[in-house]
Amino acid sequence: MLHAVMELVSDGIWDWNANTGFVYRNPGWYEMLGYANHSLENSVFTWENVIHPDDYPQVMKVFDDYLHHRTAHYQAEYRCRKKDGTFLWIEDRGYVITRNADDSVARMIGAHRNIQARKHSIEQLERRNKSLEALVAERTLELSRVNQQLQLQLNENRSLAESDALTHIANRYRLEKVLLEECERAQRFRLPLSVIAMDIDDFKPINDRHGHAVGDETLVRVVECLAACVRHGDLLARWGGDEFMVVLPKSTLETAKALAERMRQALRNLPSVGEFKVTLSLGVVQRVNDESPTRLMARADQALYRSKAAGKDGVSE
Repeated sequence: MLHAVMELVSDGIWDWNANTGFVYRNPGWYEMLGYANHSLENSVFTWENVIHPDDYPQVMKVFDDYLHHRTAHYQAEYRCRKKDGTFLWIEDRGYVITRNADDSVARMIGAHRNIQARKHSIEQLERRNKSLEALVAERTLELSRVNQQLQLQLNENRSLAESDALTHIANRYRLEKVLLEECERAQRFRLPLSVIAMDIDDFKPINDRHGHAVGDETLVRVVECLAACVRHGDLLARWGGDEFMVVLPKSTLETAKALAERMRQALRNLPSVGEFKVTLSLGVVQRVNDESPTRLMARADQALYRSKAAGKDGVSE
């Protein structure tokens, strides 16, 4: 009766009498592996010989663990060699029916089920998954490269948008943006903030007498000289034409005046442009109370014009 039930739920059954070593295998077992009915030896060696060599150690471990009560069930999936030399994936389940007085196995029965189609489907799915993973990895890498290129382009565009095309220092747009941020920071943390406005003295005659190319070259040399004077954290910007501003975070009026004087003196060391000596007039102010960026720049501009009115080549507040 037990064999009849197992015939219904499996492709092959086996019945092992461990005391005699005899193993019965039903016709379905032989048919599954392509052998003639009862054409193999009725012993456990037949089973061991058809197991794929790569699967054999794991199968034996699972089998021994069950026999010695280390696991509650015996179930294994492995490949069996068919008569034509190919291998078939099977699921093997077994149960100890009786044991001897010393607890050794007396009789055990089991069933083999052909799972080749299921394994094939799983392998196909795994291959598709690996292919998909490779495609996703490739697309991710490609997207990462594109993002890097876009970021570089974005950084370049931002730099172009915030830099003066001739002198490559901050332009008016960046100046106003940074000054707003620094005014808010100064207000929030009650920090000093100063601004220097400056203008090249008598710059228009240089352009008129020597041309705009020489005027542009003079502006570049002036900026190089000024940039060498400003501190880390200060912002040197071109306000327009031959006018420049420096934003000095966390700086008092005295600190700003000292920097302005250094810049004025450094500029006096530049070579003359023809008969014109390049000098600088500067106006210095410190932010007061909740003063707006617009008002702060206007006061710096007024201080600059006081320097101009006082004879140029000087620093006023």
